[in-house]
Amino acid sequence: MAKTTQTKSSAKTPAANTTPVKFIFDKSNYTWFIISIAVVALGFVLMSGTTDIYSTTKIVIAPIVVLAGFGIGFYAILKKSDNK
Repeated sequence: MAKTTQTKSSAKTPAANTTPVKFIFDKSNYTWFIISIAVVALGFVLMSGTTDIYSTTKIVIAPIVVLAGFGIGFYAILKKSDNK
């Protein structure tokens, strides 16, 4: 039966070499992304609307709202963080 030994250098990691985690996106990016998801969801709710297939809301307004939501999503992804 062999014993495994652990050296002191591998047991302790130096705390001086740790750096804080830097995320790619900022809080404002996530806020804009959540807004874009809500706008896209609103567009799909408008698209489901009434039984009238040729309603102006279904064929004009709802697709514009969905595309605006996707545009906000692209803005949320491409927006640079305010921190320097």
